[in-house]
Amino acid sequence: MRQLIGTSWVAVALWGMITSLAVAEPPKRVGPNGFLLWESPREVSEISFEAGDGTPLTLTTFGGKLILLNIWATWCGPCREEMPTLDALQAELGGTDIEVVALSIDRKGIEVVNEFYQEVGIEHLAPYVDPTGMASANLSAVGIPTTLLLDRQGREIGRLVGEAEWDTPEMIDFLAETIETTQEDAP
Repeated sequence: MRQLIGTSWVAVALWGMITSLAVAEPPKRVGPNGFLLWESPREVSEISFEAGDGTPLTLTTFGGKLILLNIWATWCGPCREEMPTLDALQAELGGTDIEVVALSIDRKGIEVVNEFYQEVGIEHLAPYVDPTGMASANLSAVGIPTTLLLDRQGREIGRLVGEAEWDTPEMIDFLAETIETTQEDAP
């Protein structure tokens, strides 16, 4: 009975996240792989996580940059497949304008993330982890991988739920154009 009640609460929480996304305004534009760009920026809950060396971080650490925040885990098959493409995207576009932040929600901590990075040959992404898993709940990520595009003020301007090939010419052009557009909109 206790397990059934716990399952019901999970279902209610998921339904709440789904409906909060569903009643929001429609996207301004749909990009590659169904990447949704919102008509206007959305506020984002503050989240806490750790760098590879254990340093506590928040999204404000990356202030002034666009952030492509990918929520993933080493035990997620689609996440594992897309990580090399996120690494290639960081190598291609990462720098002063945009940072790809791959945030693992592995409860086993940074060790499993570092092992995965070595196993797959991830070279351009810094390892980050939220072992509590609260980041995905606070950001209304209904599944993983989920990727949010945050503007220079830390507001969500786009979202993609599910796996993507981040290093395709179409995706790189889409993100480069979005970077350019947000530079024009910057205060």
